[in-house]
Amino acid sequence: MDELYRDYILDHYKNPRNFGELERHDLEWHDHNPLCGDELGVHLVVDEDGRIAELRFHGQGCAISQAAASITSEELIGMRVDEIPDLSADWVMDHLGIDISPTRRKCALLSLKVMRGATGGDASWPVAAERTA
Repeated sequence: MDELYRDYILDHYKNPRNFGELERHDLEWHDHNPLCGDELGVHLVVDEDGRIAELRFHGQGCAISQAAASITSEELIGMRVDEIPDLSADWVMDHLGIDISPTRRKCALLSLKVMRGATGGDASWPVAAERTA
């Protein structure tokens, strides 16, 4: 099963969805991971209902950071802007579908960090949601 998810991640890295820039956009943010040099920006168009109508990521980095941006971008289109700040690190990890080592965690979370910056002004590193037993 891990091989299937690795292929999925490599496909998103080699053929990223929603990659590029939007000339006209409502929100934007750019940030980087100082530990490895990954960088990512986002442009968003928001519709009259407060939903993400268009989204483009741009930047460069490792396979995990770029694939996470591509994978999550597909889920973010159509989502309400006010929902983005509440997304946790677990949301990204669940969409990646494989275990990410602690050293690669910030690579995987850079896309959510950038989205949270663009939609709520808080570009702190996302943390895992507290799970209740």
